[in-house]
Amino acid sequence: MDGKFAVIDYVILIAYLLFILYIGIAVAKKEMKGKEFFKGDGSIPWWVTSVSLFATLLSPISFLSLAGNSYLGNWQLWAGQIGLFIAVPVAIYFFLPVYRNLNIDTAYEYLERRFGKGLRIMGSSLFIIYQVGRMSIIMYLPALALSAVTGIHTVMIILFMGVIATIYSSIGGIKSVLWTDFIQGIVLIGGGVFALVVLVLSIKGGLPEIMKVGVQDNKFFSEAVIFDPNIFNDSLFIIFLGAGLSTLFSYISSQDMVQRYLTTTDLKQMNKMTILNGVLSLGTATLFFFIGTSLYVFYKQAGGAMPDGAKDLIFANFIVTELPAGISGLLIAGLFAAGQSTLSTGLNSVATSWTLDIQKVLRPDMSDEKGTQIAKIVSIVVGVLSIVFAIVLAYSNVSSAYEWFNGLMGLVLGIIGGTFTLGVLTKRANTKGAIAGFIVTTMIAIYVSYFTDTTLWAYSLINLVSSLVFGYLFSLLFKGKSKAEDASAHLTYYDQPKG
Repeated sequence: MDGKFAVIDYVILIAYLLFILYIGIAVAKKEMKGKEFFKGDGSIPWWVTSVSLFATLLSPISFLSLAGNSYLGNWQLWAGQIGLFIAVPVAIYFFLPVYRNLNIDTAYEYLERRFGKGLRIMGSSLFIIYQVGRMSIIMYLPALALSAVTGIHTVMIILFMGVIATIYSSIGGIKSVLWTDFIQGIVLIGGGVFALVVLVLSIKGGLPEIMKVGVQDNKFFSEAVIFDPNIFNDSLFIIFLGAGLSTLFSYISSQDMVQRYLTTTDLKQMNKMTILNGVLSLGTATLFFFIGTSLYVFYKQAGGAMPDGAKDLIFANFIVTELPAGISGLLIAGLFAAGQSTLSTGLNSVATSWTLDIQKVLRPDMSDEKGTQIAKIVSIVVGVLSIVFAIVLAYSNVSSAYEWFNGLMGLVLGIIGGTFTLGVLTKRANTKGAIAGFIVTTMIAIYVSYFTDTTLWAYSLINLVSSLVFGYLFSLLFKGKSKAEDASAHLTYYDQPKG
């Protein structure tokens, strides 16, 4: 096969994109204003929100990079997926009850109630910077794959993708984002399952042969270091711990994730969202790792030179060169689904955070109508910025977007998440101590990231420990009163009603 799209592939892809645009506009039914734009109108089922959580976390990084990593290497990075066994129970037991009882509008509103307006603005600003970087990757990865398929310039695909997501996320708010995420999450899972079935059926000996060759050629865990006494080096343990903490920080301090929890005040629904998201995330990540191993066996049986190159393109190359017309269009639609779900979520969460955490804090008398108008403008502006950075990224040398993204997540969310942890799990931490700890942790994070050889998987652990230690010590040093000393404020885990 020549790897080019047939007419039917173009029809399927375009029809899918138009369908998603239609759904994103139609589900709102009316113009969403004020809190409805940011938190929904209460009509969104918990399972829709849970799939949206899943689609937001995995995105095209799972569709491409996980398969590429296991194809070229082994399953070492899969250890990061079982970090969900840290993230899910800790979020459910310690953090979600606090958010439920406070009935906050954004993640960073908690920082204001616990530590003051300054930290709310600082946390929100750092999140916005992080999200712009993340959304750039979300457009960059699919654009590379689609450019290889269609011959259309990468920049044009980035522009096209960004415009579609911006339109429906700015019109219907969180409700449109959640329903389109749900559809795109299903497409993502379905595309991955279909690709694996095709691979298994194409390999002589099927599943047993994949397992046999995988073990013989050390494609699973046989050469991985389980534990290194220097935890700042790569090992299965630090990958598990670091990824678990990064995912936890996403659950508890990243606006795009917390915003989904805030669509309901029912703690049982919050817990079910988290558990189902964990099951979907672990299952789908395992699926894509196994696809990578299956690709290795498939190409080994085919003979000739094994495909190599960028990890993020191995799976995409299989889709466009080995699958028949029509099927390629379906799987590339799945690739688009992965990108657009996270992109639209990012746009909405940044618009929400900017409007409520910065504009509303600086201008408390701002009306709901004005806030909604600002949010829509921000969605457009951030969409443009993300497109620009995606174009820059497309021309840079990034060996693996998956690792780059996890490094960024550990750096940024580790700082914010550590501050949330300080607030929820300590009563003595006060405003001055938390701000001083935040600043010191940021300096440490920058130093570790750019001036040491520390594995990126250790970033979250370093940031968490720094936030807790320095935030608490500075709080004791400054001796200011902690807002959590008033148990009736329900600002910590210890103040929540039990049972």
